[in-house]
Amino acid sequence: MMEYVSLLILGFLLAALLGRLIIPSILIISLRKRLFDVPDIRKVHHRPISRLGGVMFFPVILLTLCGISLLRLYTGMETTTFFGNNIISELLCLMIGLLLLYIIGVCDDLIGVSYRRKFLVQIMASAFIPLAGLSIHHFYGLFGIGEISPWIGVPLTMLLTVFIINAINLIDGIDGLASCICMEALVLLGSGFVLHGHWMFALLSFACLGALIPFSIYNVFGNASRGRKIFMGDTGSLTLGFILSLLSVKYIMVTGQASLNVDGAPVVLVFSLLLVPCLDVCRVVIGRLRRKVHPFKPDKSHIHHLFLQMGFTPRRSLVLIQLLCVSFIVLTYTLIHMGVPGSWVFVLDLLIWMIATLWFNRIIVEKTRL
Repeated sequence: MMEYVSLLILGFLLAALLGRLIIPSILIISLRKRLFDVPDIRKVHHRPISRLGGVMFFPVILLTLCGISLLRLYTGMETTTFFGNNIISELLCLMIGLLLLYIIGVCDDLIGVSYRRKFLVQIMASAFIPLAGLSIHHFYGLFGIGEISPWIGVPLTMLLTVFIINAINLIDGIDGLASCICMEALVLLGSGFVLHGHWMFALLSFACLGALIPFSIYNVFGNASRGRKIFMGDTGSLTLGFILSLLSVKYIMVTGQASLNVDGAPVVLVFSLLLVPCLDVCRVVIGRLRRKVHPFKPDKSHIHHLFLQMGFTPRRSLVLIQLLCVSFIVLTYTLIHMGVPGSWVFVLDLLIWMIATLWFNRIIVEKTRL
């Protein structure tokens, strides 16, 4: 047990170190080649800032996973328990999906790519999760639903993967927001995999967490006037969204097999980790459709825009949205472990979200009247 934990710590530190070494080079290249995210009416920042921070996520995660795996193989350590069953196919499919998104993300950050092409690549990448043998095949009693057919489970898994990828992409609107939400989810998912003995997926979670920490430092605390600030860009958000999708599906399968006593618990627990970005996408798209605006047309109606319109600074908006995310997670986990049915918890989360957003909109309306 301690041997595996030490490998997770080593993987986390290795990813953080690699990220710390790579980011300054990305900043230098961005400065020399003028690869900046230029401010416009929709954006919060006022200076050109590099948007290539996410370029380092995939290489760092890949190097970390390969490095720790080689360490176990060449030191003669026992590998079956650490790697688990079907890990080769799962990791290969993960890497192929990530590579597709990495390529389209880099192209988008450098020259721009239409949303249709990005959606097509996202759908292609999402197909590799069920190909790895990972799909939602059981709701474990949520709203009375049990096992579902692969004809439903596989398309549903792909749909949710594309949805989560775009949710992470669209929540990336102020410094640190997307990365902090992802870090919260990665800590809890990684800890869950440790408790259930799925060490390779725990390593993936903590390697991704390690890569995010140096990025977040530059993203949140970097000085833009000195060229020390960086954004993750589409490359980073697509990478993180895909990894979180895979980890979420795997976690639902793992905890479902562990036979939690509360109906729907695996699905609801995972949903709580990404509740704010996922429900924010639903709210924004519904609002655009009601206004007869194209659902993919950019605007300033996301959750971070609401907090800015209420008069909060970007830094305070970040803190308050994080507190909102943590509150949903704590509430959901507490109610589930108290034995409250997952269906009730799910509905309660939705009601609280709707009441909160209505409250935010009312504050904005009252503020504009002053």
